[in-house]
Amino acid sequence: MAKKPDTPSRIAENKKAIFNYFFEERHEAGMVLHGWEVKALRSGKVQLTDGYVVIKNGELFLLGCQINPLKTASTHVSPDAARIKKLLMKKDDILRLIGKVEQKGYTLVPVNLHWKNGLVKCDIALAKGKAEHDKRDVIKEREGKREVERAMKSRNR
Repeated sequence: MAKKPDTPSRIAENKKAIFNYFFEERHEAGMVLHGWEVKALRSGKVQLTDGYVVIKNGELFLLGCQINPLKTASTHVSPDAARIKKLLMKKDDILRLIGKVEQKGYTLVPVNLHWKNGLVKCDIALAKGKAEHDKRDVIKEREGKREVERAMKSRNR
């Protein structure tokens, strides 16, 4: 069965960000990439866990996102895995995000990379950092769900 062209498919996800931040809003941004980066993304050679978004001169940039080059992708270019990538959004959305990031405690975090209509998109979230006790609550909740699932599994046997 063929996949619909407008269905986004995940390339990478930042699970560390989900654990470390509360997400207020999510936005989708395009990315400016080189050809070798697109080939590497198709192969899944990307790490998003240490990535973060900075605002410079009214533009958004993704830092810390590692796209490891394929050995066969390009012979004439010297690829830089940690290159700064520009994110593309509408100017009014960027200005609104700038206003919120300047508030105390807010930051922009990349959540995932995905394909949409043949283009690479980055979901970024306006986020607030979690305190240590919030992280412990998440761990307790996750372990509680696991225990319930184990109990239900053993009961069904």
